Amino acid sequence: MKNHIIVALLIVFFSSSLYSQNSDSDINVGTVFTIGEVYNNNYKHINFPNANFILKKGGIANYENIKGEKVEITSVKKKKDGSLIATIKLASDKLFFNSHKYITANISEAIDKKELIRL
Repeated sequence: MKNHIIVALLIVFFSSSLYSQNSDSDINVGTVFTIGEVYNNNYKHINFPNANFILKKGGIANYENIKGEKVEITSVKKKKDGSLIATIKLASDKLFFNSHKYITANISEAIDKKELIRL
């Protein structure tokens, strides 16, 4: 009887560990994405800086130059609510809007809303 209980507990333990795997585990540092087109340049999950900050740093606030650019993940952090916040940079090592090297993005939401497209 004890053996049956132990075996049952082991089965429960291993089966629950299989279902607890996160689906975002394939998003790592070095993963490359393309910035997608969004209606009216309304990016909600990619945290582009405001136009006034771009202009203050000597950049040009033109979203047309950003669409279709390849970006690379440089770091990934998990927030308390479970969302993944990634720091991204242009794969060409240029600057976003000629003023910012790094931008943050909520990776899972940006992928769902087609703001970031996986290559």
